[in-house]
Amino acid sequence: MRPWSIKGTRPLSGWRSVLSLRVPWWRLDWPILVLGLGIAALGLVFVEHMAQADELFGHSNPVPKHQLVKALIAVPFLVVGVLVRPRWLRRNAYTLYGAALFLLCLVPFVGEERNGAKLWIPLPIGLDLQPSELVKIGVILALARALYRNRLARWRDWRVPGLLALVPFGLVLVQPDLGTALTLVPVTLGLFWLAGARTRVLVALVLGTALAAFCAWRFDLIHGYQRKRIDTWVDSFDYASLIANKNGAAFHPYHARLSIGEGGWLGQGLGHGVANEAGHLPERSSDSIFAVIADEGGFLGASALVAAYLLFAGLFLVAAGRTRERFSRLVIAGTGLYFAAHFGINAGVNLGLIPMTGLTLPLMSTGGSSMLVSLALLGLALGLSARAEVALDSDSFRE
Repeated sequence: MRPWSIKGTRPLSGWRSVLSLRVPWWRLDWPILVLGLGIAALGLVFVEHMAQADELFGHSNPVPKHQLVKALIAVPFLVVGVLVRPRWLRRNAYTLYGAALFLLCLVPFVGEERNGAKLWIPLPIGLDLQPSELVKIGVILALARALYRNRLARWRDWRVPGLLALVPFGLVLVQPDLGTALTLVPVTLGLFWLAGARTRVLVALVLGTALAAFCAWRFDLIHGYQRKRIDTWVDSFDYASLIANKNGAAFHPYHARLSIGEGGWLGQGLGHGVANEAGHLPERSSDSIFAVIADEGGFLGASALVAAYLLFAGLFLVAAGRTRERFSRLVIAGTGLYFAAHFGINAGVNLGLIPMTGLTLPLMSTGGSSMLVSLALLGLALGLSARAEVALDSDSFRE
């Protein structure tokens, strides 16, 4: 069925069937937008001071430059996300999901390998595309579409949503990209719970997943480097072992915790922390940016970032609670879960609470694909919230 215009005189065609310039700006969640852009701006400030420290101290492995250019390239996706018509998005959710999976399957053939993993497709526009990042949007949209009229009340109701989650999880895991695979778990479980899944079923899924992960580690069913990371993480709870292996397997965890500890209460100041001056902390502009913030901003600065990110993710859940139309509500909530999961895993890794894995901090870390996906999801959530449709299903009458 072709979408009709508001006047009902002719069907919409071309870009007008996808985008609508009539956005109720007065209904936009401005606190979410302002806070999100503020977090992104703060990330640009920290990355710029990292680049300045690299030039000052002559580090051999400087942070990637042109992060501001990548952010500007990603901004149009924020705007497009706000303008997308909710009904078009709902009808084409599976198509977008399939396109993301197709790009993910192309990576082994045309991808570029870095740090032992082939995850990126080089593009001529100033950023390298990481399809595993796009898959996160695809999973949120596809699960929202599958759960649009599905309350997961019967076992057969789990087949389609479960398959939609397991296929990208498996494809990402074999790349291998453990960090991205881990983020899909809380997002999926959170959407299942919001869709109406029973708590005891979700608890069983969590326990089953944990048992499977333990067996994979115990019986060497994972990559050697992954097992080494887990073993190093277990050993690092003993500080003597952490220090003894600081120049070996525990090099990254040791310098992450060293940077956090050096921050004290008030921090060393922008560009003056041990992470930037010594330059030993690996991936300090992406995976380890939380450690740099704690180093230069101290306990108070890191706590302020935690509070800001929790508020940011929480505001999405508040917006989802105000949205009666089920598909829109699930996409908005999924976006909040996306940001919360990324922050929790990134901070947990740097604090030593989770085994070391590569995962950026959305809106703050370097990386064009991460910035693009984060701003696109932010735009989609804002647009769906502002255009909230009236719905007369059972969810609309729940307190």
